[in-house]
Amino acid sequence: MKDLLLITPPFTQLNTPYPATAYIKGFLNTKNISSYQMDLGIEVILKLFSRNGLHKIFDKEIDTKDISENSQRIFALRNEYIKTIDQVILFLQNQNPTLARQIFSMNFLPEASRFNQLDDMEFAFGNMGLQDKAKHLATLYLEDISDYIVENIDSDFGFSRYAERLGKSANSFDELYGKINSKETFIDEITLKILDEKLALIQPKLVCFSVPFPGNLYSSFRCAKFIKENYPDITTAMGGGFPNTELREIKDKRVFEFFDFITLDDGELPLELIINKEELNSERTYKRTFLIENEEITYKNNSTRHDYRQVQVGTPDYSDLKLNQYISVIEVANPMHSLWSDGRWNKLTMAHGCYWGKCTFCDISLDYIRIYEPVSAKILVDRMEEIIAKTGETGFHFVDEAAPPALMREIALEILRRNLVVTWWTNIRFEKSFTQDLCFLLKLSGCVAVSGGLEVASDRLLKLIDKGVSVDQVAKVTRNFTESGIMVHAYLMYGYPTQTIQETIDSLEMVRQLFEMGILQSGFWHQFAMTAHSPVGINPEEYGVIPVKQEILFANNDIDFIDKTGIDHSKFSFGLKKSLFNYMHGINFELPLQDWFDFKIPRTTVHPDYIHDCLLEENDLKFNTNSKVTFLDKNAIKEDFIKTKKGNSWELSRLTFHLKTNIIKIELDQEKANWLMRVMHENSIINPKKIILGQLKTNFEERFEDFELFWFSKPIQQLKENGVILIL
Repeated sequence: MKDLLLITPPFTQLNTPYPATAYIKGFLNTKNISSYQMDLGIEVILKLFSRNGLHKIFDKEIDTKDISENSQRIFALRNEYIKTIDQVILFLQNQNPTLARQIFSMNFLPEASRFNQLDDMEFAFGNMGLQDKAKHLATLYLEDISDYIVENIDSDFGFSRYAERLGKSANSFDELYGKINSKETFIDEITLKILDEKLALIQPKLVCFSVPFPGNLYSSFRCAKFIKENYPDITTAMGGGFPNTELREIKDKRVFEFFDFITLDDGELPLELIINKEELNSERTYKRTFLIENEEITYKNNSTRHDYRQVQVGTPDYSDLKLNQYISVIEVANPMHSLWSDGRWNKLTMAHGCYWGKCTFCDISLDYIRIYEPVSAKILVDRMEEIIAKTGETGFHFVDEAAPPALMREIALEILRRNLVVTWWTNIRFEKSFTQDLCFLLKLSGCVAVSGGLEVASDRLLKLIDKGVSVDQVAKVTRNFTESGIMVHAYLMYGYPTQTIQETIDSLEMVRQLFEMGILQSGFWHQFAMTAHSPVGINPEEYGVIPVKQEILFANNDIDFIDKTGIDHSKFSFGLKKSLFNYMHGINFELPLQDWFDFKIPRTTVHPDYIHDCLLEENDLKFNTNSKVTFLDKNAIKEDFIKTKKGNSWELSRLTFHLKTNIIKIELDQEKANWLMRVMHENSIINPKKIILGQLKTNFEERFEDFELFWFSKPIQQLKENGVILIL
């Protein structure tokens, strides 16, 4: 028996839990409030994609004459699907690795239309290993079954969303309300059976649904309806990303037939106030909470208490979740792209909000972006160690809006000081702060990938967006990451207000060149959407768009609009995405851009070597006395010797550095070598107090002359190029 049951409703990710309930459970632990959490989505998926689940799917009566040829084939091969499904799921849970050889034999899995894209195996797989190739094939197999379910069983089904269309920009509650009160679907039956069993076991007083996306909304209402009908004494509440952005102006009382409370923004304090019983003779206080009071929807924000700081909210707690049962899938044969769906990642946040907070398409007026509060590197790495101890997993995805470069540096140094072996990735802005040295440091600490918004690869539009970067800068930063061995994914946008057709084509050419140069590994195009809480949505006339106003009774975020340019940007979608798919696989860079579109487009105005020219080596002889310096290798082997030439002799030292993958040897004057060895030992990475270049210069020139000449000499440059000396 627990006080609270925290639920992520179907569906989010197959490979790892969405972190919101783990964050809340971690906070509740600090208050000694008992709770149990469940990812209802993965539990439904595992019931559905099982021998018993497929039996039920294929036992549903259908007329094979009225279904597609693809569904006819799947139905004809139903016994093969039923026979193989349990072993495939175990394989994707990393519990049956030897099955990879059978899967890759290409004569084990039944194949339907999803396999048609595999005509050229080498193109599809590239340099992927056997396990990844088998995962990709097993993913196609699951997608074939999903296609059958969507066509014949439940048209609202999707692996990472359910009935999403009902939640997207649903200004009215009518359609969703009708669906909630209609006959239960096949997916509903599985969902509610699992929920019923958990309610009977946990016996909570309060059930909290974390609803991050529109694709979770319907299931949360369906589950809440079941609770109200069958467990009327249980209180229900909703929070999470969807209500935070979409339900800030809710007016339809019918919503509260299912939920007693809907909270906005950071959930810790609002939830604590709901849980704690106030004295009977005092007014109940709430924080950013909708409820019914005097038979009317009321927004209560009458608590004088401040939200908890990030250092006070505790460590995310992943207990209760079925961590070893998540499914790793590979939808696209691209190593960077697969990070979102392959592998179990512990989710953490370096900083609340966004340190930039200016992008005009972003919800910068809302607290989750607007209020910036970083967590110290020490606390973050403490939390990493705590999570590793509890889960046994050393992979971390920092889910920041944009991770601050300075904090990333401190986290990397703290990881290295503690000799931790972790793998991590995060979302960034393509800041010029990401120098080659910083990227190298991040890689050493276990960073394998970053994702960031290039958005529209046009300097005019980047300035209009107030992105604070240029295409030239993005190219240099992605080069720095790539050369350090860190993969880069770019979020790409088209259809931004006032964007011309020429700018769309030029943006595509920029992207083509970034991929061709090998400094971008993955990307995703999305069409601009105007949201109610962004600067564009708040002041549309300033950006050349006319909003299509609707009466808001339920959700309000995405706003329909008319672009004054009159351009139908949606027609570019297929060509942009098809070309990107090819570029991500390293092919067809030579094709004219026109070949990706079935209508006439203008020629690009971008010079074919634009990105190449951006990357031409700059003069790196910059000397900033305030730059921080750290030494990653203090254990050089020093050998003294005397060099003679034409009757002259010099006392020299040979320093040998054994790095992970290579050996560096340099020769220096003995006294300077001794100085360098001492400085490296005193200022190695384990020393939390970093020395600055100005201090090094002063120290050096107490004994020698011209520090700059020494600092830019060939031997020292060699150490800097190989990461022995890092300037941060």
